[in-house]
Amino acid sequence: MLTFLKKIFTWWNRDTLGTRIKTIFFGKFVGADEFGNKYYQNKKGKRWVIYSGEIDASKIPIEWYSWMHFMPNKIEEKHQLEKFDWQKPHKPNLTGTESAYYPNKNTKDEIKKKYKSWK
Repeated sequence: MLTFLKKIFTWWNRDTLGTRIKTIFFGKFVGADEFGNKYYQNKKGKRWVIYSGEIDASKIPIEWYSWMHFMPNKIEEKHQLEKFDWQKPHKPNLTGTESAYYPNKNTKDEIKKKYKSWK
């Protein structure tokens, strides 16, 4: 029962009931990325994504990001773009996690302020 209520009233726990109904009746499945996100489009051209797991817009890889924003790319022709060996794999926003970038990570305790606090 609680899962059903979450599905109806919260959008941050995956797709809502309204989005699910819209996807079933009007959505045409276009493809999926390596993270499990699914991409849909309706007859009028509106595009949306159903995220796998937590909803975070930074989880969309660049090729699907450009497709979502109607920028030309090769998704329509080939669903799996070939990556060069010098390209790093896509990572979502890591802010607030242990993997987040922090300058001088080794000397975390010795961070010196570049300003003086008001007293």
